[in-house]
Amino acid sequence: MHGQKIYSFEGHEAPVYSICPHHKETIQFIFSTSIDGKIKAWLYDNAGSRVDYDAPGKWCTTMLYSADGTRLFSCGTSKEGDSHLVEWNESEGSIKRTYSGFRKKASGVVQGVVQFDTAQNHILAAGEDNQIKFWDVDNTNMLTFIDADGGLPGLPRLRFNKEGNLLAVTTVDNGFKILANSDGLRSLRAFGNRPFEAFRSPYEASAMKVSGAPVVAGISPNIGRMDNLDRNSPAKPSPILNGADPASRSIDIKPRISEEKPDKAKPWELMEVLNPQQFRVATLPETPDQTSKVVRLLYTNSGVGLLALGSNAIQRLWKWNRNEQNPSGKATASVVPQHWQPNSGLVMANDIGETPPEESVPCIALSKNDSYVMSACGGKVSLFNMMTFKVMTTFMPPPPASTFLAFHPQDNNIIAIGMEDSTIHIYNVRVDEVKIRLKGHQKRITGLAFSNSLHILVSSGADAQLCVWATDSWEKKKSVAIQMPAGKTPSGDTRVQFNSDQNRLLVVHETQIAIYDASKMERIYQWIPQGTLSAAISHASYSCNSQLVFAAFTDGNVAIFDADNLRLRCRIASSAYMSTTAINR
Repeated sequence: MHGQKIYSFEGHEAPVYSICPHHKETIQFIFSTSIDGKIKAWLYDNAGSRVDYDAPGKWCTTMLYSADGTRLFSCGTSKEGDSHLVEWNESEGSIKRTYSGFRKKASGVVQGVVQFDTAQNHILAAGEDNQIKFWDVDNTNMLTFIDADGGLPGLPRLRFNKEGNLLAVTTVDNGFKILANSDGLRSLRAFGNRPFEAFRSPYEASAMKVSGAPVVAGISPNIGRMDNLDRNSPAKPSPILNGADPASRSIDIKPRISEEKPDKAKPWELMEVLNPQQFRVATLPETPDQTSKVVRLLYTNSGVGLLALGSNAIQRLWKWNRNEQNPSGKATASVVPQHWQPNSGLVMANDIGETPPEESVPCIALSKNDSYVMSACGGKVSLFNMMTFKVMTTFMPPPPASTFLAFHPQDNNIIAIGMEDSTIHIYNVRVDEVKIRLKGHQKRITGLAFSNSLHILVSSGADAQLCVWATDSWEKKKSVAIQMPAGKTPSGDTRVQFNSDQNRLLVVHETQIAIYDASKMERIYQWIPQGTLSAAISHASYSCNSQLVFAAFTDGNVAIFDADNLRLRCRIASSAYMSTTAINR
């Protein structure tokens, strides 16, 4: 090294953001990116760039090769704040695969650029939302995410070691944490007798200790060998060369192979969680009415609290505090939330009317801004202020009793109320008036879901019917009977929920989970209880980012599915989170 300049690579029209040197066979080359979203490739000569690509998002992008040098990935963020993680087809200059799982950002809010890395030729990791998100390189759906016991910045920087068993990640206190799987822990201990405090991810069974101090986290070496996508993907990648013929502008530097070996399908690996050591559990602190059964449960929209409606018609609120262990203040199993009440000591107690609690249908809904919660337990509907717990108003005294509640997504004063008599009342709280009654079901209403993007309300009933209503006119657009498994009666509670994009509808019945294309109300996927998950389904819900579907069963099992295709990913047995006494009740 004598410090003399040998080559000067000129051609970018904006500042260079990142470079990625690499070689194939005997050919040495460099990829570079600039902040105008351009990707260029250079050989070690003065002949200029050989290719000119546009990066997804057309802003700051970083490129990396897999450890074996056969696969090229890039990750970056647009000026609008949307992040993109993709795999490239080098020879064609096109995007081969786009990975999902990044949160949609508010328009114009850009906090920085997402950083990523790859390990062991099959894992991708990126830092976002105070978390580390993981993907299997052959599956576009996010595999899992961890918060490393908290303390991560909004967009943490991260880097795997060469072996892929250690992961360094930056922290908000200008430090960093080292996360390790079992192999990584052994290699760390080989350097000395310094103790390392370990917690495991949901994919590795090891001892756990929650601590606010920097930790070593467990990332299982088996964290993912998912079913790989069809190489002839139905979403055909589009060329992104700037107006040039891909054959003439690309660098075809792959060694010539006379016959390509076909991809072998990888076996699907179902994760089984059977005991408490395999995952993290936070038990809510006791309340005065601890013996009351929880009949409805939901997170606040901000993700900082948990609401529980008890069989005694009283609602309780737990909140996660913002502290060193949990700097985001969001829901996490690393920190136990605290039971919260206003200084007045008020509790949110519902009117129960004359209906015995065990015969009533409890229902609860939270306004979009978390300011109000409404609920009913056989009596009047009560509207509570979430800050003071005061009852703002009560309405709709039975009969008929209210059986499901939903706030209009654009106006907290407009409420859809499903009734025991199968009607739906569109009620205006401000003027205390029912605007219209919708009739289309034969039995009580068991679910309501608004889609702001499609301008519809979807209702479900105990008659196993789905009705679609136009929210501008409240006219019924369509009625669909859910397709029951052979031998099953079309009855029982049916619940509905839109995904975050509000274009797919999750339909839940004790006999099945189904995904519908909401614009056509056509069923796309269906899953029916089977094998170790053969009990009736008691509840199911999308995850907050709509990447997963969580389902609970009447025997205590919990299942986790990919939301895109309802492929079963994980089973959590009741023995993992319930005591033997509770299981045998």
